[in-house]
Amino acid sequence: MWFKNLQVFRLTQWHLTPAALHEHLARRPLQECLGGDTHSLGWVCPQDERLAHSLAGHMLITLGIEKKLLPGTVVTQYTAAQAKIFEEEQGYQPSKKQLRDIKTAVHAELLRRAFVVRQRTAAWIDPTGGWLVVDSATGAKADELLTTLRQTGVEFLATPIKTVHSPLAAMTGWLAGNDLPAVFSVDRDCELRARDDERAKVRYAHHTLDSEGIRHHISAGNEVTRLALTWADKISFVLHEPFQLKRVAFIGTLETNSEDAQEAFDSDLALMSGELSRLLPDLIEALGGEASPMAGDASKNGVWG
Repeated sequence: MWFKNLQVFRLTQWHLTPAALHEHLARRPLQECLGGDTHSLGWVCPQDERLAHSLAGHMLITLGIEKKLLPGTVVTQYTAAQAKIFEEEQGYQPSKKQLRDIKTAVHAELLRRAFVVRQRTAAWIDPTGGWLVVDSATGAKADELLTTLRQTGVEFLATPIKTVHSPLAAMTGWLAGNDLPAVFSVDRDCELRARDDERAKVRYAHHTLDSEGIRHHISAGNEVTRLALTWADKISFVLHEPFQLKRVAFIGTLETNSEDAQEAFDSDLALMSGELSRLLPDLIEALGGEASPMAGDASKNGVWG
């Protein structure tokens, strides 16, 4: 249940109670990926029978994904075998159209027998604090969850967090010698990218980042695109440009040892949401505060109705 990656959105115009949210999500439960379907999306229960798990005003929802595994190389291999059989039976090689038809038939047959992989993407919703956070390493997964939420009829405004100082500029400044707020400490991983060539990158792992070599890279025009930090000796993470937190780890946070699964789940949710509710404002403040949204600059995950 502990989030490992954070795609962070500013949430406004949220009016649903947990019970009302459950009713919306129930319109699209996860269905099995059967027959010729390549994938299926739908809501699953985070813990018990409720699709919208709630605790002290916080809500947790989970998008279930089923996808069939069918590598293109396998389709190509079976298509070639079927084309050879065709040639042996007919006495001539199949035409381009016939080969396309063979490939289509092979793909349909293999798809019915393909293995299904199941994934989950969770989101923490805090209407009071104005947070919507998706546990995903990629923006595409967050968009997938938000789009599916929209398709259930939920109306809200969610925009990616924008700060006065970009993470790129702030991280570069911190490694160049600018003061980092005392609640944060720099860890031992970072990545630098050349301003004039995005392909030119330098990565440091388990390396002291206050060295002369780091400052030399920065003075030569390299910018810091990701930086490992620790907040309040409680949460370590890697800050990415744009505003994304990855490899999130809760330090010294004890998971509940209760034999009651529901009690343990709620305790973990309370601990996680409580810590993130303090980390995110501190991080935004370290980046100069939250930038005022420009009129007409809503993201594609803006107002939904």
